[in-house]
Amino acid sequence: MIHKEGTASLLITLAFLGVVNTLIYFTFPFLIPFFWVLSFLFFLLILQFFRNPSRTIEQKNEKLIYAPADGKVVVIEEALETEYFKDKRLQVSIFMNPLNVHVNRNPISGKINYYKYHKGKYLVAWHPKSSTENERTTVVYDNGKTEILLRQIAGALAKRIVAYVKEGQDVKQGEDMGFIKFGSRVDLFLPLGTKINVTLDEKVKGNKTIVAEFA
Repeated sequence: MIHKEGTASLLITLAFLGVVNTLIYFTFPFLIPFFWVLSFLFFLLILQFFRNPSRTIEQKNEKLIYAPADGKVVVIEEALETEYFKDKRLQVSIFMNPLNVHVNRNPISGKINYYKYHKGKYLVAWHPKSSTENERTTVVYDNGKTEILLRQIAGALAKRIVAYVKEGQDVKQGEDMGFIKFGSRVDLFLPLGTKINVTLDEKVKGNKTIVAEFA
């Protein structure tokens, strides 16, 4: 399945490749087989950026926090969250490379207590200041007992963050909550005492990997 965010990009890519191949056909026709192959591979590369595999939550439990994105765990630490909680939380960060699925999913069910979009820089996603200085969105989930914060962060390649949630909205665990084009990073800020089920450099999958469990 292809994500809706990819429609415009794929059409633009097809149009661009069509123009390029037409020009090559009339100017250097002996190169056209090479450019057909090159164009096909390039289109497949763009296509995989926007894939949206269907994944259902297999183990439903309000204590479980699922990975909101595909990627690699690059941060597990106690950190000061300065935007909403303004106190120390457990931070788990997942880096999405250009080959990962780019869909972001709700890690828990609940109500959106806070949402804010921030304009910013495009530092590489693993830069320590990317969480507070890059283009980003901040979303706070309330499951009725506690709150967690999810932050979508743009990177050096990602130039567009999309979030489908808004304040006051009730959401379900595992549903699409947003999309980051061409890879980046997602941060989770969890209550102290939360049991972390992943390790540094572990590869995780949205809706498949249980990142943590509430105490």
